[in-house]
Amino acid sequence: MGYTIQQAIIPSELDYVQADVRIEGDRITAIAPRLDPQGTVINGNNHLLLPGFVNAHTHSSEMWQRGMIPPRPLELWLAELYDFTPLNPEQLYLSALGTAVETLLSGGTTVVDHLVIIPGLEEESVDAVIRAYREVGIRAFVGPLLQDEATTAALPSGGDPRTHIPYLRSTAETLELLATLVDRYHRPDAGIHIMTAPTGMQLCSDALFEGCVELSDRHSLCRHTHLLESKAQVLLAQEKYGYSAVKHLQKLGFLGTRTSLAHCVWLEDADIEILRETGSTVVHNPLSNLRLGSGIAPVLKFRQAGVNIAFGCDGAASNDSQDLLEAIKIGSILHNTNDFEYRNWISPREAVQMASLGGATGLGLADQVGTLTVGKKADLVLYDLTRLSLLPRTDPIGLLVLGRPVNVVQHAWVDGRQVVQDGRVTRIDVEALSQELFAQSQWQSQRRSPGAIEMEIAYRRVMKLA
Repeated sequence: MGYTIQQAIIPSELDYVQADVRIEGDRITAIAPRLDPQGTVINGNNHLLLPGFVNAHTHSSEMWQRGMIPPRPLELWLAELYDFTPLNPEQLYLSALGTAVETLLSGGTTVVDHLVIIPGLEEESVDAVIRAYREVGIRAFVGPLLQDEATTAALPSGGDPRTHIPYLRSTAETLELLATLVDRYHRPDAGIHIMTAPTGMQLCSDALFEGCVELSDRHSLCRHTHLLESKAQVLLAQEKYGYSAVKHLQKLGFLGTRTSLAHCVWLEDADIEILRETGSTVVHNPLSNLRLGSGIAPVLKFRQAGVNIAFGCDGAASNDSQDLLEAIKIGSILHNTNDFEYRNWISPREAVQMASLGGATGLGLADQVGTLTVGKKADLVLYDLTRLSLLPRTDPIGLLVLGRPVNVVQHAWVDGRQVVQDGRVTRIDVEALSQELFAQSQWQSQRRSPGAIEMEIAYRRVMKLA
């Protein structure tokens, strides 16, 4: 079964054209001013057709705590998050469904899930989210969130000696678990990828990073991690290595063209040059960086240096949504205050390219998705330009990126399969999902987090707060 999208508005080099687009199997097979209709005919008149975006960094399980944690720095926020992490794979399944649906309905056709796995139920955790992503039909990269050091090790010592309780799994056990997950679930041909995804230098040993590099090289896996999200992590890197965390990851062989790095807020010019040299991708998460007070990543510097950039929503407890269009808007205009040379600012078209081709490039998929090109996979989104939030008629991409689009995704395809039709997700009952999320949660505004209280004492001392 194929599709013919008729007379869609498509961006050209400087303007727009109207054209027909044919989908056969999982591919775009023709783009022309007029095509003989084949398969299901889709009316693209007054609709904008774009390649699907990539939600290049999120944590699906955080959906259960969105709106709950008050504004706090990353380290304190994490302590509270971990105190109330879901312990039921069924909850992970439901939140992955929700993440996929919200990503699709904001223009994303691929999601990178840096997945929190339940101790003792690691395989069940991964199985649950993969089942969800397969059901919805979104392309998914699942990176089990791995660490081999205690959570308390994420803070610098500030010169005071500290001891940490050993982590529940050894490095060898953690790498063995990852190898098992790769063998069982890595199915690129089915749109499901396993990534090697250590949490970050703040909670991972060199041996864990090196093991992830070896495994990713052996199985051609993508690599993903958090990098220098907060000022505390800069101080910790100096304690651990005596030099830049970026340089250290380069020495460990972790950086490369299939490596994506979430946040990258606290990078120096020399770090940026290393990312350029290695072909690594920065995943810009503007909303969580603002919410947690982490800082503003030097995205304009990344662009000027030639570093590839993608957009991520980050988890739904540090954002608190999975609206890619919102992340793209904020991530584009946030930097206008940092550089008075307005010619360096990010245009709406450049933002769309970062969200689509930039995301695909960071996952090693630039030759398969990310542009409207004959022969590429049909990961496509058709936006309804007659909706009130995209009117009156001016520049379609300008309206999409700079406006506040609401319910504007009319149709979407992943691998040539229609996953959104007439504004509704086709493969699951979203109303039933909403009812289930409602039934398994409760209204609450106050709770006590022992971990956050304990962490706050150490955090204020290390960060020299009164």
